Amino acid sequence: MSAPDAKPTACLVLADGTVFYGRGFGATGETSAELCFNTAMTGYQEIMTDPSYAGQIVTFTFPHIGNVGVNTEDDETADPVASGMVVKWDPTEPSNWRAEGDLTNWLAKTGRIGIGGIDTRRLTRAIRQQGAPHVTLAHDPEGNFDLEALVAKAREFAGLEGLDLAKEVTCAQSYRWNEMRWAWPEGYSQRKDPGHKVVALDFGAKRNILRCLASAGCDVTVMPATATSEEVLAQNPDGVFLSNGPGDPAATGTYAVPMIRDVLDQTDIPVFGICLGHQMLALALGATTIKMNHGHHGANHPVKDIETGKVEITSMNHGFTVDSQTLPKGVMETHISLFDGSNCGIRMIDRPVFSVQYHPEASPGPQDSYYLFERFADAMAARRVKA
Repeated sequence: MSAPDAKPTACLVLADGTVFYGRGFGATGETSAELCFNTAMTGYQEIMTDPSYAGQIVTFTFPHIGNVGVNTEDDETADPVASGMVVKWDPTEPSNWRAEGDLTNWLAKTGRIGIGGIDTRRLTRAIRQQGAPHVTLAHDPEGNFDLEALVAKAREFAGLEGLDLAKEVTCAQSYRWNEMRWAWPEGYSQRKDPGHKVVALDFGAKRNILRCLASAGCDVTVMPATATSEEVLAQNPDGVFLSNGPGDPAATGTYAVPMIRDVLDQTDIPVFGICLGHQMLALALGATTIKMNHGHHGANHPVKDIETGKVEITSMNHGFTVDSQTLPKGVMETHISLFDGSNCGIRMIDRPVFSVQYHPEASPGPQDSYYLFERFADAMAARRVKA
């Protein structure tokens, strides 16, 4: 636990007393959170602005973080949501034609702390073996740290179990979304044609999910996580989408699950969920969720479609999972992780109601699973034909 010869300007303190010294960048100060690691090789800006990372500090296993700078097009929400970042090498000057600024200044402006010079391989092994620890990250240009106080703050962090964070990252009021996926050379374009009316419940929705819905032919209305079934159904939707988000699904489920159950009981419209939305749907159908040891965070996770045998490489970000042993009659498991066999998808056998644990919108990550948005759109079109 000794510091290196050069006086460190930041430190990462684990609740068990372990201290990692490094060089701080971005904002100064300190923050306590759960520590996870992400194995993606690209997309650090999208990761830091993903609302699902609320209450977490991200260790990036890929060393080249900051090398392409930052730009407004890659934000998944207005500002970073992750509490901080841990990297192997200090961020370099950006070298990319899309860069509008550098990572260090972006973090400083948005109040997020970074620490470089960390042995991220050792840290990642510790997370895998011991589970996601509670930590305090501190940055002081003078290198003055009260380690006992920092350890105490890490131990005082309540953790994510039982914590409803969706209320902290959801939208304040409903709004329409018509921006579609990025495409060369025009970039983001606006959807103008009428489409399937979709209500998207915002538990911490990423912008690229909403873009994928728009690109798949959906006229999207985003509503707060606390919206009631009456408010949702008053929109007369063709389908309901349940977004990704942070925190414990059981905690968010205290108000979201009754809403979902009412929608399922009162209508036969298609329902599609991603990540936290997947977990919310599972809870509404009668299953349970559990906290994982260290979760899944990365853009290279193999998932098997049980029904077709196809293997997809997916993007993931979750610390809780659906317990497949608790799925009720009439609900089948559709996808599993090839890393650990955990549940990655479900669907109702007799209705167009389905969800996946992973992120088919990628951003960052592969686009193997984009077809799920089209499947949702096709289900709404088929229902319209029957009507």
